[in-house]
Amino acid sequence: MTEQPNNNDNAQRYWARNLRLLIIFLAIWWVVSYGAGILFVDALDAFTIPGTGFPLGFWFAQQGSIYVFVALIFIYSWLMNKLDKEFDVTSSIKSLTFTRTNRSSHRRREQWT
Repeated sequence: MTEQPNNNDNAQRYWARNLRLLIIFLAIWWVVSYGAGILFVDALDAFTIPGTGFPLGFWFAQQGSIYVFVALIFIYSWLMNKLDKEFDVTSSIKSLTFTRTNRSSHRRREQWT
């Protein structure tokens, strides 16, 4: 069973794990975009992408870093959902979103009537 979500120690552990994930994903993104696309491009250009003939360094500079970035977004979202469930913060976020949605749709209805 998890502790209460408003516990200060629990909040600090949650934030520390979130920051660790962010640092890891930013490091991966930096290595792929800056490292593979700029620093290691000459070494990677020795290889080509099968069927296209494009040098691998060129591909990382033009497309690969974008694909990795999008994949990192989905992986981060999946891991954060797991972390939210572990620290029991999902329910409060869902109720907050539901409340905001209800308020904004209610305001829109008032404007039109």
